[in-house]
Amino acid sequence: MLYYLNINITSRVRHPLNNRHKLSPNSPSYNKNSRRMSTRTNRSVIGVCQMSVTNDKLANLTSGISLIEKAASLGAGMVFLPEAFDYIAENAEEKAALSEDINGDTLRGYRDIATRLGVWLSLGGFHERLATGGVSCTHLVVNTEGRTEAIYRKSHLFDVDIPGGLSIAESESTVRGDRIADPVATPAGRLGLGICYDLRFPEFSLLLRRRGAEILSYPSAFTVKTGAAHWESLLRARAIETQCYVVAAAQTGRHNAGRASFGGALVADPWGEVVCRCRDGVGVAVCEVDLGFMERVRRNMPVMGHRRDDLYSLVDETLNL
Repeated sequence: MLYYLNINITSRVRHPLNNRHKLSPNSPSYNKNSRRMSTRTNRSVIGVCQMSVTNDKLANLTSGISLIEKAASLGAGMVFLPEAFDYIAENAEEKAALSEDINGDTLRGYRDIATRLGVWLSLGGFHERLATGGVSCTHLVVNTEGRTEAIYRKSHLFDVDIPGGLSIAESESTVRGDRIADPVATPAGRLGLGICYDLRFPEFSLLLRRRGAEILSYPSAFTVKTGAAHWESLLRARAIETQCYVVAAAQTGRHNAGRASFGGALVADPWGEVVCRCRDGVGVAVCEVDLGFMERVRRNMPVMGHRRDDLYSLVDETLNL
C-alpha cells in the first residue's frame, strides 16, 4: 500500500490571482492536530483516498481504515473515500445480497474510526439497502462523533451501451435518488455532495455552488476508457466554473474479471489547478484547502454575478429560483 504526502513535493505554480504556496510540514500553518478541530478555519488539511476493492467486505474495510489512519497521521482533519468503498460485486444478485442499511457493520466500522481518530469522513457510494426495497448508491458525511451530518443518494445513473464496447446499466440494480442534498458545513468548508456520473452534469454542480458550496466531492469509480478520456478534464472544469475546490476519491485497478477502474484520485482548487493526486495503486494524497484563496478567486473573477438570468437560468425546486 502506498501513501503520498503531496503537499510539499514540487514548488507551487504561481496563480495570476494570488501568490500562494504549498503547505509544508515545516510551515507554521501545518498543524498535525488539525483533525481534532470541530470548527471551520480558512485553512485545513484533507486526505483523498484511492482504493481497489473487491467483493470481500472485510478486506475492503481494513484497507479503508488503514488509509484513513495514514491520512490522519499526516494531519488530515477530513478524509474522502471513493464510490463503492464498501465493495464491488460481480453481478446484480451479489450486489443486492451484500448491501446493508446505514446502521450496518460496515458503516459502524467507519463511524468508530472517525470517533477514535477525531476526523470527519466523506463516504461516497455506499451500497445502501433501502427499507422500501432495492439498493441506492449513497454518499454520507460523518463527523468526529460518528454521527451522520449529510446523506445524498446518487441521482444520475450510468446507463451506457456502446456497440462493440462498453455496456453498463446501473439503473437495473440501483435506485435513483430524487433530491440534491444541501451543502453541509464541515471543518474544511461547506461541502456539496455528488457521486461519479453526477460529475458530467454541470448544472448539478452549479446548483450546489448557488446553495453555498465551497467544496464539491465526487467520489467515483470511473471506467478505464472514460477515465482516460474525460476524468481530469471534467474535474478541473467543475472546479473552474463553480470556483470551488473539487475532491475526487477514486477506485483503481481490477476488481473482478468484468470490472476495472481508472483511478486518478485528486483535488483541484478553484482556479482549476490540481493541488494533489494519488499515483498508481492504492494510496492517499494529503493537501490543504485554503478558503481564503477561494474567496479571492471569486472576488477577482465574479462569474456568478455575471450570469445572465434574463437569458438563461438554473431551476432550483428547493429554493424556488
